[in-house]
Formats: sequence, structure tokens, C-alpha cells
Amino acid sequence: QVQLVESGGGLVQSGGSLRLSCAASGFAFSSYAMYWYRQAPGKERELVAGITRAGGTTTYADSVKGRFTMSRNNFNNTVYLQMNSLKSEDTAVYYCNAMQFFPVKNYWGQGTQVTVSS
Repeated sequence: QVQLVESGGGLVQSGGSLRLSCAASGFAFSSYAMYWYRQAPGKERELVAGITRAGGTTTYADSVKGRFTMSRNNFNNTVYLQMNSLKSEDTAVYYCNAMQFFPVKNYWGQGTQVTVSS
């Protein structure tokens, strides 16, 4: 059974930090690129960060560059999103996503709420 379980969300003041985790099980984790998406109320889901299968390359949305850092541990099948200098516009539900391209397989977590108070 495939599972992606996010944790680490919560309420934080503007300028603060949070670290999100996503624990994966039920699939070959190291064969999947991993992504963090977020969705704010009334807005479309947007890509926040991505990391390659071995963790050698990361990409970030312009809005979070220099503030967020994504990493992964292929030994404990977990990805992380370190979020620093949080802003009110970072408030959203954050989702973990696993993507295999050949063949195409795509899994989602249930999401974790991040609320940044100004």
C-alpha cells in the first residue's frame, strides 16, 4: 500500500521557520523524483520544490528561492522541506508528491497545513 505521510506543519509567526517531512512507504522510493506542492485558499496548486531521485539536483519556485531547502534521505524514505523566513503568503496546505516517469506513476500525500501569521 502506497503511503506518503506529511508532518511538521503548524502555525508560525512571520519570519519564523518550519521543517516539513514526508515519509514514504509501499513503493521504490529511490526510483522516484519527489516534489513539494502547496495550495492556498482560492488558488491553484503550485509547485514549490523538487528533487531528483538521488538528491543531487533541486529546483525551487522563484517565490521560495533562498528561503526553502528541499532534501531527501533514501535510507529512511523521507523527504524534507526546510522553510525559513516564512511570509504570510506561504500560508497553504503543503503536499508531498512522488513521480516516476517510466512508466508514469504519481502519488500524493494528504497534505499538511502551514499558517504564517503576520
